[in-house]
Amino acid sequence: MKKIIITIILLLIPFIFAFILPVPKGLSYAAWVLFAIYIAAILGLVFKPVPNAIVLATAVTGVALFLGAELGGAKKATQSALSGYASPTTWIIISAFALSIAFTKTGLGARIAYLLINALGKSTLRLGYVTSFLDLIISPATPSNTARAGGIVFPIINSIANNLNPNKSGEANRAGAYLACNTYMSTKVTSFIFATAQASNFLVISAINTHFNLGLDWGMWALALVVPGIICLLFVPIITYIFIRPDVKKIDNKAIASQGLAKLGKITNREIMLIVIFIAALLGWSLPSILNAMGFKISINATAVALAAMCASVLTGVIKWEDIASSKEAISTLFWFGGIMSLSTLLKEHNFFTWLGALLEGTLTFKDHAFLAVVIIGLISIFIRYLFASATVYAVTIFPVFLLLAKAAGADVLTLCFVLAATNSFGGAITHYGGPAAPIIFGAGYNNVKEWWLTGTMVALISFVIILFVGGVWWKIVF
Repeated sequence: MKKIIITIILLLIPFIFAFILPVPKGLSYAAWVLFAIYIAAILGLVFKPVPNAIVLATAVTGVALFLGAELGGAKKATQSALSGYASPTTWIIISAFALSIAFTKTGLGARIAYLLINALGKSTLRLGYVTSFLDLIISPATPSNTARAGGIVFPIINSIANNLNPNKSGEANRAGAYLACNTYMSTKVTSFIFATAQASNFLVISAINTHFNLGLDWGMWALALVVPGIICLLFVPIITYIFIRPDVKKIDNKAIASQGLAKLGKITNREIMLIVIFIAALLGWSLPSILNAMGFKISINATAVALAAMCASVLTGVIKWEDIASSKEAISTLFWFGGIMSLSTLLKEHNFFTWLGALLEGTLTFKDHAFLAVVIIGLISIFIRYLFASATVYAVTIFPVFLLLAKAAGADVLTLCFVLAATNSFGGAITHYGGPAAPIIFGAGYNNVKEWWLTGTMVALISFVIILFVGGVWWKIVF
C-alpha cells in the first residue's frame, strides 16, 4: 500500500507543475514540465516504489505522450524522449558489462585474486592491499562496482575471512571486519580512477561536458585521476587497519592460493582470450587521448571500442550472448541510464541549466575566493552523501548544482571538475548504505555502524586532501 501511495504522488508531480505552479521567469513552459518529470523520476530512484528501469521508462513515456505540442509534434517528442537510448554514453556502459560478466563466468577474476594472494598476502594488512589491487585491476571492465566488489572480490575475501577465524563469527571475527570494510572502501576509491569503473561516472562526464564543453572522455579522465587515485588507494588498507584492528596478523597465503588455484584448474583458452580483449580495450580507450595530446591525431570512439570488446567476447566464445541477455543488471541499467540521458539532454536543449546557473550566480557568491569555493563545495559534496544511497541519484540531482555553484565562484575548471568527479565516488564511503555494494558487504555481519562510518569518513577526508593537492599539482603537469 505504501508503494502505491508513493507511486501516485510521484505521478501527480508533473501535473502539479504543469497546471498549478507558476512557471518561473526566464524559463519556458516545456523546461518547467520537463523539470517536474525529472524531479519525479529522481524521487522514484530514491524511494523505489518500482524498479529503477520502470521509473525511467515511465518518465520518458510521459514526455512522449504529453509534451508533443511543446517539443515539435508527437513524433519529435517520442524521438526526443528515446534519444538517450541511442546515446554513445549509454552503450559504452552496457557493452562494458560484457567484460564484467566475462571476468566472473571464466573465473579470471578469481584467478587474479589468488595469484595476488600468493604473491603478496602473507599478512592481514597485505591481504588488504591484495583486495585493493584486485579491485583496481578489474575496475576498468566493471561499470558496476556492486558486481565488482560484491560479486567478484568479496565472495573470495569472505571465504578467506571465515577460514582465518573458524571459531568466531560476526563482529567477533575482527580479521573479517577489517577485510570486509577494506573491500568496500577500496571500491569507493577505484570507482573514480577510470570512467568505466562506475556507471554514474558517465553522468558526471555528461554534466561536465554540458556546462564546460571540455570534451572529457575515457582517456582524459584516466590521465587526470589515475595518479592521485592510486595514491588514495595506497592509503585505504592502512587507514582501515588503524580503525579496525584484525585479530589475526599472519596468513598462510600459499595454502589459500594453492587451494583456490587448484579448484580453478589450469588457465583456459577463454581466460587467455579475455586477457587479450581486456588489454586491447584498455589501449583503445586510453591511447587516442594520450596520442592526441602528443600531437598524433587518431580518432577512435570509446563506445566503439566497448562494442568491439563485447562482440569479440561473444565471437571468440569467452562468453555466450545468453550470458549478456540474461544479466538483469545490464538490462536494468540500459533502461534507467538511457532514460536519465534523455531527460538531461532535453533539459539542456530547453536551457534549464543555463537558467539555473544564472539564478545561482545571482544569489550565491564566494567573493572570488575560487579555491575556497572548491574546498567548501567539495566537503559539502562528501557529507551530503549521508542523504544518498546511490552515486547515480547524487550525480543526477546535486552534482550539476555543485558544478554551477563553483563555476559562479570563478573556480578553476579542471580542478573543479576532477575534484567533484572524485568526491562523487568516495563520498559514498562514509556510510554503510552509500552504494549498492555496501549492504552486501556490511550485511555479512562483521562490522558495526560506528567503526564503518568512522573508517569511511577518514578514507573520504584523506582522499579529498590528496585529490585537492596531489591532483592539483598533477593536473598542472599533464594539462
